[in-house]
Amino acid sequence: MDFPLLNFAKIYNFKCKKNANQYLIYDIIRKKFYVLTPEEWVRQHIIHYLVFDKKIPKINFLVEKVVEINGMKKRMDLLIYKDKKPFLLVECKSPKTIINQETFDQIMRYNSIVDASILMITNGLNHIYARLDKEEKKYKFITDFNF
Repeated sequence: MDFPLLNFAKIYNFKCKKNANQYLIYDIIRKKFYVLTPEEWVRQHIIHYLVFDKKIPKINFLVEKVVEINGMKKRMDLLIYKDKKPFLLVECKSPKTIINQETFDQIMRYNSIVDASILMITNGLNHIYARLDKEEKKYKFITDFNF
């Protein structure tokens, strides 16, 4: 496996295995193995970060939730609930993907459906957070969040 070290304070202990000619990584939320792509590598880091560092209970997670936007089915990477309301929407990209306005527009489209309080966009190297200011009707960038 030739995946980069990502920008997290800890090195997480992942369960991986090789199946035929591909590597698989275990998802502790969905409780099964998935093909280890660069985006899945980032998603599993974020899941471990949120569970083990931010102490968010696994029961609060939805992984790869399908939403319909303009008649097209799209899949959000992670949606975290708090008090039964959408709290954190996470968009994971490959470490090689540059986070730009297009990435932010994508997560804002998803959030127009789910209405989460906080957005997180990450490629595993850069983590960008934004909070929706409902009074001003715009997103404000923040450096971190508490659950």
